[in-house]
Amino acid sequence: MSIMQVEVVSNEQSIYEGEASFAVIPTVNGELGIYPRHEPVMSLVRPGVLRLTVPNEKEEVLVAVAGGVLEVRPHKITVLADVAVRSSEMDEARAAEAKKAAEENLAKAQDSQSRAKAQAALEAAIAQLKTLDYIRTHKR
Repeated sequence: MSIMQVEVVSNEQSIYEGEASFAVIPTVNGELGIYPRHEPVMSLVRPGVLRLTVPNEKEEVLVAVAGGVLEVRPHKITVLADVAVRSSEMDEARAAEAKKAAEENLAKAQDSQSRAKAQAALEAAIAQLKTLDYIRTHKR
C-alpha cells in the first residue's frame, strides 16, 4: 500500500501530522480525492469535512476545516486551514450555538472588519456541523 505524508495546520495549532493512503479535501472547486503520487495541485479550501484514510486504522480521521490553502505534492499534502478542529473535539450543541451567534453578529456587523470576523466564525461553525452530520450519516 502506498502512503503519503499529511499535515493539517490551523492558525493556532497542528491538527494532524502523519500518514494517509487517501484524502478527501473540500475545495472551492468541489471535493478533491487524493492518492499518493498525485500530480501537484494548489487550491483554496472551502468549509467542510476533510477525510483521511490512515493505514491500519478502521475509522477515518475527520477534520472540520473552514477555509484555507491546500498544497498537494506527490508524497505530501499540506493544508493550512483558517480554522480546523478534529471530530473528536466537536460538540454539536456548541457548534449550533456558535453558528447562531455568528449569524447574529453578521447581521449586526457595522464595518468590514466585524463582518469578516463574523463570516469566519460562521464558516467554522458550519464546517463543524457538516463534519458531525457526516459522522452521523456514515456510521455503520
